[in-house]
Amino acid sequence: MEPYDAFDAIDPFAAAIRAFDCLKGALAGPDSAALSHHELEDLIEVQGRELLRLLFQSHLDLRERHEREQVRQPAQGGVRGADGQVRPHREAGHSRTLACVFGTVTVTRCAWRGKGQTSVHPQDAALSLPAGLHSHGLRRLAVLEAVRGSYDQAKEAIDRRCGKVLGKRQAEQLVVAAAVDIDLFYRHKMVLPATVATTLVLQVDGKGIAMRPEALRPATLKAHLNSKRVMRTRLAPGEKPHRKRMATLACVFDADPAPRRPHDIIAPPNGRSGARPPRPGPKARAKWLTGSVIHLPEHTIAAAFDQAEARDRGHARNWVVLVDGARHQLDLIQAEAVRRGITVHVLLDIVHVSEYIWAASHSFHKPGTPEVEAWVAGHLTTILHGQAARAAHEMTIQADKRVLGRAKREAVDACIRYLTGHRDQLDYSTALAKGWPIATGPIEGACRYLIGDRLEITGARWGLTGAEAVLKLRALNDNGDFEEYWHYHLAREHERLYHAAGQDEYTLTA
Repeated sequence: MEPYDAFDAIDPFAAAIRAFDCLKGALAGPDSAALSHHELEDLIEVQGRELLRLLFQSHLDLRERHEREQVRQPAQGGVRGADGQVRPHREAGHSRTLACVFGTVTVTRCAWRGKGQTSVHPQDAALSLPAGLHSHGLRRLAVLEAVRGSYDQAKEAIDRRCGKVLGKRQAEQLVVAAAVDIDLFYRHKMVLPATVATTLVLQVDGKGIAMRPEALRPATLKAHLNSKRVMRTRLAPGEKPHRKRMATLACVFDADPAPRRPHDIIAPPNGRSGARPPRPGPKARAKWLTGSVIHLPEHTIAAAFDQAEARDRGHARNWVVLVDGARHQLDLIQAEAVRRGITVHVLLDIVHVSEYIWAASHSFHKPGTPEVEAWVAGHLTTILHGQAARAAHEMTIQADKRVLGRAKREAVDACIRYLTGHRDQLDYSTALAKGWPIATGPIEGACRYLIGDRLEITGARWGLTGAEAVLKLRALNDNGDFEEYWHYHLAREHERLYHAAGQDEYTLTA
């Protein structure tokens, strides 16, 4: 059979036409009548992909032919490059390889040269070719697959669709390169406004990512190198491997006020009567996520404040910040609010508060008994009424009356210290009356999705740039901004390669 990719000097699409005829003949021939439907699918997939590759190649060849014909005109005297100097000499036949979603093609174009000058390829700018081997379509596919699963899974998915066009290490490099414009994209992106009555909510949390030794912070690396394992086969209780670097995540969203009462959150010790269903809490909408493992926490917190200010430039809305009680985060949030002149209402996540209450309850009652549940419900209801100091005082009196062992007393004292040390962040009575959220569900879910589902897969050890790129791209995807960002990123790539150097404005000189 005559090869359908043979060179044809008359019609650049001749090879593609022959490939289509071959595929059509195979489907219409007697041999295909014995094939099952899945065998037909395989046949069309393989030969159809080659047909698409040849169509792409034929178009590139046609562009190269038009370029050669254009520069044969007698009025053309050369090409002026980005440096303002004219390249008078034209050389045809300069080619480069491009790996795309259909396979590998060859881009042939003319080079304009001058003595002591770099060559200029106007067709590169016209096609907006990337600097490397891989096309933008293949890069986009690699990013979407790599941020969803492991790099091995991404490579397998690309091989099934495109053939052997991308290696695992190349996929990692493409993902890092794809994330370079995310911060700038969000600085220019317009956000939808909301009414003054809509609550503006910010949430901040941190989660560790297992890193390679060279990517750890100096103090963590020192602890990792100096750690002496007590046991050979596993960690001893309380022992840490010191292999994680803390990433800071932030979430900003709008929430329409939904006033509630404490009994809508915590059922009374005797249970609800059923006469009135619990009032629903506020729902998050227009959620925006960000995170970083490279930058310090204050950088991520500042980015969250930037997003919030873009939604409320006049600071007319109620700003509610929910955290888990980490003192360092609280200090950074307060400092950022003071720097910007914004009044924020900081609240502790009620779930974290309840964990301390549950730990203290086991000092007075046997775990798993109705008495424990009633004790917790009573104190949480008191706290939700805005009387955290009273709850701490009652715990202190009860602990003093009991003769508790050291461990049980420490659990109670830890709860009391938590309540008294964060008294300013426990004004739940005001929060419930105004319909604000009091739990950090969105940011907790973000930690599980952005980090847990991808960056914590079994055996993963990350470098700094790779972890940062995947984290930012997953946040971008969760925000629903990937498609808009990709167009922005491609425009920026073209500007970096061509416009910034003037290469998309090459002029033919007479």
